[in-house]
Amino acid sequence: MSTTIKPLGTRVLIEVSESEVKTASGLIIPDSAKEKQQKGTVVAVGKGTESEKMEVKTGDTVLFGKYAGTEVEDNGKKYLILNQSDILAII
Repeated sequence: MSTTIKPLGTRVLIEVSESEVKTASGLIIPDSAKEKQQKGTVVAVGKGTESEKMEVKTGDTVLFGKYAGTEVEDNGKKYLILNQSDILAII
């Protein structure tokens, strides 16, 4: 997981987990029917601020809101950058 993107402040860079391509019964889910994934792995974190310390660290698997963050691309790989406050839980 190498990227040149460095989040600032309380922002977090996440590599989003891949969506399931098959259902439990084996049916293939077409791209048009896939839900936006809400789980990913933290790739980089900002330094935080005096009033808000960083609670997540690189390597954490997190859950975040469905519409949170901004999609970015680096070296052909897609990432999501969002505020730490948009993270719902560390799993």
